[in-house]
Amino acid sequence: MDWDIRTGTKVTTRPIDSSSRDVQSYQPRLGLEMEMVVADARSGASLPVKKYFDALLEIKRARGLTCSQAFLDGRCVAVHTPLAECGLDNGFNLLETALVPVQGGVGGLDRLAQLAHQELTDTLQALQADGACILNVAQHPACARSRSWYEDTCVPRPIYRELREHRGWHHWEGIDAKAQNGANTSVPVGQAVRALNVAVALAPTSIALFANSPLESGVRTGYKENRMTLWSRVFGPSRFPGDLFLSTYPDRAFHDLADFFNWMFGPGTVTRGLPMSLSYDYKSVPVVILDADPSLLEFLHARQWTGRRTDNGLAVTLQPQAQHFVYSQIGQFLDARLRYRMDQLPALQDVLHAWRQDGGLEALFAAYGAQLYIEARAPGAGFADQALLDAAGPDIARSMLVSPTALQAGLLGNLDQAWQLVNDVGWKQLGELRLVAMRAGLEDDRVCALCADVLAVARAGLPPQDVHWLAYPEFVQDERRCAADRLLDTWTAAGRSEQARLAAVLDRHCALHPQQFSWRSSLSATF
Repeated sequence: MDWDIRTGTKVTTRPIDSSSRDVQSYQPRLGLEMEMVVADARSGASLPVKKYFDALLEIKRARGLTCSQAFLDGRCVAVHTPLAECGLDNGFNLLETALVPVQGGVGGLDRLAQLAHQELTDTLQALQADGACILNVAQHPACARSRSWYEDTCVPRPIYRELREHRGWHHWEGIDAKAQNGANTSVPVGQAVRALNVAVALAPTSIALFANSPLESGVRTGYKENRMTLWSRVFGPSRFPGDLFLSTYPDRAFHDLADFFNWMFGPGTVTRGLPMSLSYDYKSVPVVILDADPSLLEFLHARQWTGRRTDNGLAVTLQPQAQHFVYSQIGQFLDARLRYRMDQLPALQDVLHAWRQDGGLEALFAAYGAQLYIEARAPGAGFADQALLDAAGPDIARSMLVSPTALQAGLLGNLDQAWQLVNDVGWKQLGELRLVAMRAGLEDDRVCALCADVLAVARAGLPPQDVHWLAYPEFVQDERRCAADRLLDTWTAAGRSEQARLAAVLDRHCALHPQQFSWRSSLSATF
């Protein structure tokens, strides 16, 4: 297929050969971004950390790790080690730890789990300095979203000012610690778009199996996974309709990288602020807001473009370069993202030329050593808690944290069957199940049946030695009850007062120390 990428017009159609014959020996890299809801260990209230990073730094150094800290406005916002970046999402009440990827294949999920449970151990220990804990929830059950709370709690990143003041996003809607379990799996260049299609289309499964946010501001929401209502609330008021469009399930699957990037960067969208220098730090570097609100594609075809810096308001002229294309990759909010980095940056004109060719960007990405992975955004944050340990035992509890990555890795390791499942059910029909999964989860027969099919495909896509990491979602599917159901049981039984309900949540739904479900592995984490 050839696209006129300025207009989005399809010129000719030829199928891309997306068979997996050339990638049968491919061994993925597996990663995880843990988002963790912080609560006061005495009251259960949402709690912004203050002493956490200093304590974490000492814990990491005591384990012999080389560490560095990152600061914004004089406050520490992250500790970096060779094994993880331990920082914050949007607020000081929501931790985010991004693990370095481990080699997949046989034992890959064991390696990832050992690393993840060690990071969780360090985090739980460091939070003691603030008298805090982590809740097994994908959204704090009773946190306010007031203006004063937002101003006191929000991480002071420059990008947030652009999003609020220039684009008009209601960024504060997520300040009550809405959290995901960010499964990441690398994919070969030639399989990247099919992998993205599978991850987006089958997202209702991850929404239902890992649903964990039935409460908001102390009341029941009518959703098993209320967290997923965030995007329409944030982007609905945006001054640019394309922002909401880029969080909305696409009308059809993407054909190739050119098709995907035309959807993401083409007509109807408006580019976010762009850096003046080479940087991957999309949240913290000063950027330029371009005049006249062009799409990224329009900007990349220009010789130069005027705009204003976000840090000092000065007028500047920005020349497009390939780095702006790479930098802008996070500009969509579907249930999965295609993330990428290149060993070398091509010339911008080579990018634009490849974009016009059928499969041209795949060839260019391969030629420049692109590393691509699928970032899952549908699974709600989940940690083993006492309620799960009592209901399911230590083996299932042990699998919970890594199971979204296991599910994703299994699907992408069995990509042909996963894609066949998408076609059998239908792209449109799968999109319609998304809201059903958010509301009813596995109580809906269609969602439950889809989960069973997806788990079967994922199981076949994992090495037999790693299949046990699917124990948690298989338990949820068998019981037709997810973490949201267990949380609602506790909340309802605790009485009417919020204080009593939060006390019950602390008793039953704090993240357990990994030693409490007997982590046993002789494997070392190798990277």
